[in-house]
Parts: sequence; C-alpha cells; structure tokens
Amino acid sequence: MPIRRRGNGLEKWEIALIKAMVARGDWPNDQDILAYFTRPTRSVNHRAIAEIRKNEKHTAVKAATNEALGEFLATWPDVDPQTGLSIRGDELLIKAREAMIAAVHIFNGAGLTFRSELFIVSSIIAWTYLLHAWFRREGIDYRYKEADGAIKKTKQGEDCYWELGGCLKHARCPVPVGAIKNIEFLLEIRHEIEHRSTGRIDDAVSAKLQACCINFNDSIKSLFGTQYGLERRLPIALQFVTFSSDQRAVLKKASSLPAHIEAMMNDFHHGLTEEEQADPRFAYRVAFVPKVGNRASNADLAIEFIKADSEEAREVSRVLLKEVNKKRYTAAQVVKTMQAEGYSTFKQHNHTELWRSLDAKEPAKGFGCAGDYKGTLVWFDAWIARVRAHCQERGEKYK
Repeated sequence: MPIRRRGNGLEKWEIALIKAMVARGDWPNDQDILAYFTRPTRSVNHRAIAEIRKNEKHTAVKAATNEALGEFLATWPDVDPQTGLSIRGDELLIKAREAMIAAVHIFNGAGLTFRSELFIVSSIIAWTYLLHAWFRREGIDYRYKEADGAIKKTKQGEDCYWELGGCLKHARCPVPVGAIKNIEFLLEIRHEIEHRSTGRIDDAVSAKLQACCINFNDSIKSLFGTQYGLERRLPIALQFVTFSSDQRAVLKKASSLPAHIEAMMNDFHHGLTEEEQADPRFAYRVAFVPKVGNRASNADLAIEFIKADSEEAREVSRVLLKEVNKKRYTAAQVVKTMQAEGYSTFKQHNHTELWRSLDAKEPAKGFGCAGDYKGTLVWFDAWIARVRAHCQERGEKYK
C-alpha cells in the first residue's frame, strides 16, 4: 500500500472553496468541511481547516464565489466510477490510466496498420502524467525555470512542465532502471515518428511494448495503490491465428525494417549491457505452450501463470527444450546463416569469441548441447536468435 501523506496538501482552489464554506456558516464543524476534501490518494488533517478558519494560513487566497461553491456542492462527489478518484483532484492519475488504456485498445484494435506508433505516442503521454502525479504528491516542483529562478512560461502564458525525458532524469524518479531503458527506447522511436516515416515496426518492437504495459501497471500500483491497476480493465486479447516457427521466420524475413529505424535500434541496443537487454522490464517475452487443464475448473484458461520453481514450471521447461532440440546447427551453419542474412564479414572466429564471452556452452542457458559425434557442440534456434541480435547490435561491423 502507498504511504499515506498527512498534513496540509490542499490546493488553492480547495482553500478558496473552504473559505467560502466558512463564510457561509452552514458547516460550523471543521470535520464536516474536511469530509469534502479528503480522498483515498490524499489525507488532510482537520487542523488545516481550523488554520483557514482562523486566518492563520493562506491569507493571500481569496474565498470562492457563491456560484463556484454552489457548482462544487452540486457536483460533489465528482469521482471516477471505476476507481473512486477525484475527477479534479486526481486529474493527472486519471489521465495516466486512461492514456495507457487507450494505448492498449489502439494496439489491440482490428484493422489498424500502424498500431505501434499510435501505442508509443499514447503510452508516453501515460507515463508523463503518471510521473507528474507522483512528483506533485511528493511536493517536487516539476516546472522548468528560467536562469533567474522564475517559472518558465509557454507562449500562452501557462507554466512549462517537464517532458517525460526530464522526469526520468530527476534524482528521485521512482521508475526502475530497466523500465527507464524501455521508456528511453520508445522515446527514440517516437523521435523517428515525429521526423520521418517508420514503416511496419510491430514485430520488431512488440516485446518492448509488452514490457511497457507491465512496467506501467507495476508502477501505478506500487506508487499509488493496487486498486488502480489496469489488469481488470484490459483482458487478454484474442487472436484468429497461431504461427508455427517456420511461418514466423517467413513473416520476419518478409517485413524488413526501414533503414533509419534499424539503425536507431542497433545504436540503442549497442549502448546496453547484456544484463540490461535481458531485463524483462526492458523487453518482455513469453513462450506459450498448448496445455490441457488437469482440472475442469482451469481447463478453459487460455493462459495460466505458475511459479518458476514449481514442478509444473520444470515440466514446461522440458517441453520447450525438447521442442527446440528438434533443429540443431553446427558452428559453420550458424556462421553461414548470418552471412546469408547480410552479415558477410561475420566469421568463425567472431562466433567463437561470442559464445566464449557469453559462456553459451553452459547447458542451463539452453543455447546448445553436445552433438552426436565425439561431443561436437551443436546450437539451437535460441542461439541463432542471440547471434542475430549480436550482429544487429554491432551495426555495420559485419556488413
């Protein structure tokens, strides 16, 4: 549960309304006035009402008009029916949730062609509002300032707030490092969207988009409360098709990335460590295995989450390894495959250096195993994918 912040967290518009309520005299008890301004995301001490009543604080704030007070009372409680959040007081948090819900609905919508770009733009808005809501609650001023300390203004005279990149750089930013890397990657894609056409990028970035969803949901629940999670609002998307490994390979080969997007992704991945690239907060990948339920109660579940150290998880692991072991590659075949994909200068010694640096012979990693002839090392499809990622990360080195 989030920490309850106690003390005076009232905003100017609320103080103005409280002064109007005090002036009207219909609420002689401070606790009665307090009931209108306390909500799950913000706890206010009744002393704050007494201080306003006695004119001990906030003397510069003028009382609201009778019309403004009447409108407030007529619409109170003005709350979001799904979460109980105050429409006005929790506006940033509501906008953050709605922007991410919209992003997922857009991506899952049938008939859309450029869904990744639309998801990225909406999710960046969601993250921006979420961090603004957190900074606001923590009392961190997230407005840009001029050299003389004055608040920077827009052309329309409004306060200029930090963009998402600025929020991520703050020393107290509450987002985990892996999630920050994920957002920074999406920001790079967004920059390309702003200035140049992207083409079809759905397959190439899908793992990052999935990680973005999970990171956002984890963050909003850890920072504000589990009741604000999105999992009950966004059910699992259904599909009409399933892909075999051969079909998947053909699809990926047929849908090449635009050169500038590929270059951007290569540069970004090249700047990450192996651990950062493997972090599920950066890119989230799931293996699906057809399963028949052992009990009638869960036989209809399309997806079931199990503990990683359970016997069922170990059985799934064995099934995955058995499936992968159906196709094996010698080192020469791995090198030849990479060269056929355009990495003509990738040679045998490059391959040897790579598997040694990653300790890829370790059986637990699932990259390869001893072959049938005098223990010759052979490699699986998982290793092909890892070598391909290595070649992509090194950009032009192997082309």
